[in-house]
Amino acid sequence: MSALDRLQAWPRRTLAHLPTPLVSAPNLRRALGADAPELHLKLDAETGLGLGGNKVRKLEFVLAPDRLDGVTALVTAGGPQSNHCRVTAAAAARLGLRCVLVLNGPEPDEPRGNALLHRLFGAEIRTVARREERAPTMETVAREIADAGGRALVIPVGASDGLGTLGYAAAFLELDAQLASLPPREVTWIFTSASSCGTVAGLLLSVSLLDRANLRLVGVSADLMAFDLRRTTLELAREGGNLLGFGGEIRQGALAAADEYVGRGYGMPTPAAEEATRLFGSLEGVVLDPVYSAKAAAGMVDWIRRGSVPPDHRVVFLHTGGHPALLV
Repeated sequence: MSALDRLQAWPRRTLAHLPTPLVSAPNLRRALGADAPELHLKLDAETGLGLGGNKVRKLEFVLAPDRLDGVTALVTAGGPQSNHCRVTAAAAARLGLRCVLVLNGPEPDEPRGNALLHRLFGAEIRTVARREERAPTMETVAREIADAGGRALVIPVGASDGLGTLGYAAAFLELDAQLASLPPREVTWIFTSASSCGTVAGLLLSVSLLDRANLRLVGVSADLMAFDLRRTTLELAREGGNLLGFGGEIRQGALAAADEYVGRGYGMPTPAAEEATRLFGSLEGVVLDPVYSAKAAAGMVDWIRRGSVPPDHRVVFLHTGGHPALLV
């Protein structure tokens, strides 16, 4: 069995509403200039579960039925407004499991956005002061659950490990089939947000499995330096490839990492991200979030305006969701 066959046959749990739409963005394209390339939006904000987003696809693999045998609780971690924690809590509610979220930062007086949804979905919250405390606290919670007679499945931040990358390896197969129905272009560029890097790593894995020489992936950082983003992406892509028995090379040349749109730091607004949010909303009726997708969109807008993408190429913006953060 080939690595591609193993990916398609891998056990998974149906959680997402698939396929998500691939839609043309002609108004935005016109606004970006006469030489703007063909532009499409892959709307993974519409995966459905718990208000959707990219984490749903990862959890389909992480929460496959064979991995939940005897499990009574899901334990994971993130920031106070974590999209991953939101969707994990929603999945736990649907599956009838306890959910414990380890969140760094103080307990909010009036939870809003994702912080509100974490609690609405029934999650128990453990707060820690710093990011570095999240992993050991998750292990402590898992031991407490075991001592009480239960069993916890500990999910890494963002569900970004080798298994989680398979969610976006499979997503690329879906996107590839949608692109096949469009007129051919010499090169297709895919822009997406990157932080824990599981999404862009999964895309890169499938680009490598299919040996697509006409694909370029641009991971636009929400927090990491470009060197770290690239290193983590390649590590995760290789981990996912090892699970599938992939003996080929990961196509490093297909990956670009952009960190110049982070601004003052993670979750901090930038003028370029705010402009991208207005453009997407007013021209295409698409809602971005201020932490991830708005900065990724700012990167895409800048690359197109600067002519970094030739006009006869195609651009796809992979929208990873996260709009509850707008309501904070």
